[in-house]
Amino acid sequence: MDFDLPPELVAYLAELDRFIEATIKPLEESDDNVRFFDHRREWARTDFENGGLPRHDWEELLSRAVKLADEAGYWRFSAPAAYGGKDGSNLWMAVIRDHLAARGLGLHNDLQNEHSIVGNFPFVAMFEAFGTDAQKKEFITGGFDKSRWVAFGLTEPDHGSDATHMETRAVRETRDGVPGWRIDGEKMWTTGMHIATHCATFARTSGEAGAARGISCFLVPSDTPGLKVEEYLWTFNMPTDHPRVSFENCWVPDDALFGPPDNGLAVAQSFVHQNRIRQAASSLGAATYCIEQSVRYARTRKPFGEELARNQAIQFPLVELASQVEMLRLLIRKTAWEMDRLPHKEVEHTLSDRISMCNYWANRLVCQAADRAMQVHGGIGYSRHKPFEHIYRHHRRYRITEGSEEIQMRKVAGYLFGYMGPRRELFRNL
Repeated sequence: MDFDLPPELVAYLAELDRFIEATIKPLEESDDNVRFFDHRREWARTDFENGGLPRHDWEELLSRAVKLADEAGYWRFSAPAAYGGKDGSNLWMAVIRDHLAARGLGLHNDLQNEHSIVGNFPFVAMFEAFGTDAQKKEFITGGFDKSRWVAFGLTEPDHGSDATHMETRAVRETRDGVPGWRIDGEKMWTTGMHIATHCATFARTSGEAGAARGISCFLVPSDTPGLKVEEYLWTFNMPTDHPRVSFENCWVPDDALFGPPDNGLAVAQSFVHQNRIRQAASSLGAATYCIEQSVRYARTRKPFGEELARNQAIQFPLVELASQVEMLRLLIRKTAWEMDRLPHKEVEHTLSDRISMCNYWANRLVCQAADRAMQVHGGIGYSRHKPFEHIYRHHRRYRITEGSEEIQMRKVAGYLFGYMGPRRELFRNL
């Protein structure tokens, strides 16, 4: 077994570092753009008088960085070559995301906005697997040229992790001679609706509450009559782009149906696996950053005339975190490598438990590492002059939003005990 990274991947990481230093850093340091990353970051990013939404100048800066990265050939790395990408694999993306997050906060990779000079596009595989030819052309191409932005409307106010009991309904209805669907219901945490052109809206179209079948997905244009953003939910880490959205007598034609009717949850599952492994890698990189910064501080801080690092009370917690980081890094890379060896639709049935292991543990680990970094740094670590409080507040969300860690542990248990997945046959006769 060879655990060395491919030489061409190592070279690509160095190339990305050179691009950051030559192109992205100067932009970050110009026109006081550093205000978005130093102790002023939350105020600079948040329009507190406009529902807590991101300020326009903040989103404009992110767009400028993406444009530079796209022109340099990096942003679309993970996308298929047919869309201007380089067919970047899950393994390469995991390593790249880990590497970029380990550099710390910056315009090169701001995870609060899912922003990076190397973009993450799980929507491409989702549309490739489930979209019609017309939908692929419109939403994949439109996604890259920024003419299309799809929000994700799955979670509901009274039904968070349990999508099977969703109360949003879609019923067949013909209007002006055109067959279609009327949608009524409400969604929560529909991220990005302030800029979205469409909302991928999941609704029950048949079956009983609690059944996995009978749920369908619709691509609802955001200006459709009856679709309304009710409020933006203010969160632990601001700004917010997470609204509550209502659908009342909201009608779409048949061609808005996305994926197989009554099997829309397969569309949702298609999205999460690529996203979870890459997000886990980002959390791993951020945890590494917190540990490394703590080690450096402990070596230079000298209370009572001796390095802080000499104290075992400082050493041992960081040793445990560093050990967990190393073990998790191997699991993430192995899982990403295995994902690359399977057809996209097979990942759910074969590797979903491993992906959940990587994701829930990485998200927990980065919170522990950020908390420990605050403790090691003392008062300055608690302040906003260090990035640890921001890292903690941001990554704490992923223990809930990327599929709560309890739901992901339940998935792992289902595979472990043979209720689902490859081990089902092992326990069939018990």
